[in-house]
Amino acid sequence: MRKIYTLATIAALLLAVACSTKEETTADYDYLVLASESVMEDESWAAVAESIAAKHSAEIVTYTTTPRDAEAALRDAYPRYVAIVDKPENIGRDFVIDIHRLARTIDEDIYADFLWGIITGYDAAAAQRMVDNSTEPLLVRDAVATIMELNSAKWFDNYAWVDDHTKGLWGQKRGRNAEIVTDTVAPDEVLLKFKSLYEAYDPDLVVTAAHATQSNLEMPYSLGHFKPRAGKLYAHNIFTDEEIDIIESGKRRVYAAVGNCLIGDVNNTKESMAIAWMNGSNAATMVGYVVTTWHGRNGWGALKYWVTTPERYTLAEAVYMNQQDLLHQHHQWTPELYDELYDFSSDDFWTELETAGARLSEVLGRDVDFNAAEDWDMIGFWHDRDVLAYYGDPKWDVRLQPVAAECDYEVTSAMRDGEYVITVTTADDFNLERMQGDKFKQEHVLDLPFSYFLPERLSNPRLAEGQEWDAVVDENFVLVYDPAFEPGKSYEIRLVVE
Repeated sequence: MRKIYTLATIAALLLAVACSTKEETTADYDYLVLASESVMEDESWAAVAESIAAKHSAEIVTYTTTPRDAEAALRDAYPRYVAIVDKPENIGRDFVIDIHRLARTIDEDIYADFLWGIITGYDAAAAQRMVDNSTEPLLVRDAVATIMELNSAKWFDNYAWVDDHTKGLWGQKRGRNAEIVTDTVAPDEVLLKFKSLYEAYDPDLVVTAAHATQSNLEMPYSLGHFKPRAGKLYAHNIFTDEEIDIIESGKRRVYAAVGNCLIGDVNNTKESMAIAWMNGSNAATMVGYVVTTWHGRNGWGALKYWVTTPERYTLAEAVYMNQQDLLHQHHQWTPELYDELYDFSSDDFWTELETAGARLSEVLGRDVDFNAAEDWDMIGFWHDRDVLAYYGDPKWDVRLQPVAAECDYEVTSAMRDGEYVITVTTADDFNLERMQGDKFKQEHVLDLPFSYFLPERLSNPRLAEGQEWDAVVDENFVLVYDPAFEPGKSYEIRLVVE
């Protein structure tokens, strides 16, 4: 059995820290498991926490109500990855928001200090499947979606979608190099078309962006719903009022709800869409919003990082890198809002937006112009900052396939002459615009910086003398803005570390 720390034990650990040097007492674990007391008091759920701890040779720290209770233990352990194991009844919007905020409190900088994921499920058996399904790596080959932005399908062997820009349009390709074929169906057939594509393609990845709540996912143009029932999804045909079971294969998969409102909110109940996707549809990882979304920087940005750097990042790394980029840009605009929560207390989205606009006007010392792109982004980044949930093991190696024609630069790193040197080597056909995201969802996400998730955590890294990059350097990552890389050249980003 793994070692388990209760809050009482934590107090004793902190006393030991006060009486000793940091080097002697502070652990530097790569991975830490947080589990609620209600989990550890339930034998079947405790086994889930012990299972993921064993997988990563991690310790378990218990918390009473929220992960915030374990803040002192997190500071002491200083992990790079954190899994939070809890029952769905304990997980809601504020639970997720506070994890984001907690992740930024472990050291003195403004960035998240660890990658995290929530392990949960309809019951303990479902949560255990999530752990088991994320043990072996997954290279995504097949996907289905309700968006048009992935319609080049260049990442997938097989792909199908129903379109959210043209009512009734759908398309597919069968085979890595096959042609994409499109067709149309009547509006009352869109739901059944998506259901049939989902069942036929049995995808590794599902990507959606349409109206949704904690209890339904609408097809584009509101032409029917997926809904949860007893931990599984079914299709509700709004034209016939028929409820149709969805045939599931049991295959493990990933669900990226990058543009849906609320669907990532478990809402303190196992009878929610998020739990149904993780349970009945076997999503070993799910990404989704816990609030009403509109700007989309966090969800679409995570997807942009993932699809424009295929194979380089796991999904968890892409989510993490996007969030640190978001944090940096928003802090550059409005450092006064770094510790301030966006007000989600109203049941009316527009009231929330007006409240945010009024607060931003105070910070800027002028009236916010909602029609100005930068003002819109400042509010949108703030709204999106803490509201994207990541369910699953944050260390799971799940990636997209590389696109051969776009593998136009290499990144290596190593210690050399007392410095940590990151070397970027561009090919003769290198395309800087492609590195910056190729204008993917530019209305939601700005051009991307050069980004690098460090293969190991560094100690107090900073740019070496003489380096003039516009860079963010953190113990976990490096971002370089407007790098102006050119084809057929090699560049070094040199860091001093302790």
